[in-house]
Amino acid sequence: MSEAALEEVSVLSSIYCGEGEFQLIQQSAQDGLVVQINCTGVGDRGLDVRLVFHLHPDYPSSPPHISVSSTGLSRTQCHNIRQKLQDRAAALVPEPMVLQLVECSQQCVEVTEDGREGNEAVEDSKKDEWAAVLLLDHIRSRNRYIGLLERWSHQLQLTGRLLLGQSILVILQGSKPDIKEFCRRLKTVKVDVDSSGRKCKERMMKILIESSWSFSRQHCFQGFVVKNYQSLSELPAAFEELHMTELYQQILPLLSD
Repeated sequence: MSEAALEEVSVLSSIYCGEGEFQLIQQSAQDGLVVQINCTGVGDRGLDVRLVFHLHPDYPSSPPHISVSSTGLSRTQCHNIRQKLQDRAAALVPEPMVLQLVECSQQCVEVTEDGREGNEAVEDSKKDEWAAVLLLDHIRSRNRYIGLLERWSHQLQLTGRLLLGQSILVILQGSKPDIKEFCRRLKTVKVDVDSSGRKCKERMMKILIESSWSFSRQHCFQGFVVKNYQSLSELPAAFEELHMTELYQQILPLLSD
């Protein structure tokens, strides 16, 4: 973790020093820093916008991963703003940039409110959704492992289900780039312990299926929920309850391998 990143976080905490404005979510030499900045009163409508920046250990040599959320903007609008911030970050000189990105986000919100994005700013959940089903090899350190999955889903604005049983399945809903980042973390972060009790990565994780997927609002997941099942015979009912019977039919042959 670079001194520049640590110094930047210190500066940010002094700038956004109001109640609830700044939060250091994670700090580790292996995974880097995760900071959350809550901007209030943004734009003409005085929107509250939450920005989460994941600064990887080699930051600022590589740009941060960013998530954007707001109760006053649609998911599509937040996704569009996030994409603009990611593009801006990739174009900047590799030096501390979070403050610039926060200021850029406020400009993006104002543009969105003015309607200059045209039809792209209209929420269309069927265009922007991605679904994936992951197969995990094992979970030994249950509290640590599940805690990380829940934290990542929150940071990446993903919703999902963890089905614990004969096969360990993770079902995710959200944007494609964020699901890709979730999978990358699974294979690069020590999430569990091996049979000797040593911390290990989820190198055996398999992506059973990933594709664009249309969800009606009543069928969208809420949060990240853990559900236990006893046998594979109970899985069809679990997927039916999630209104994902078709998805289950697609992964069934892969579970039988």
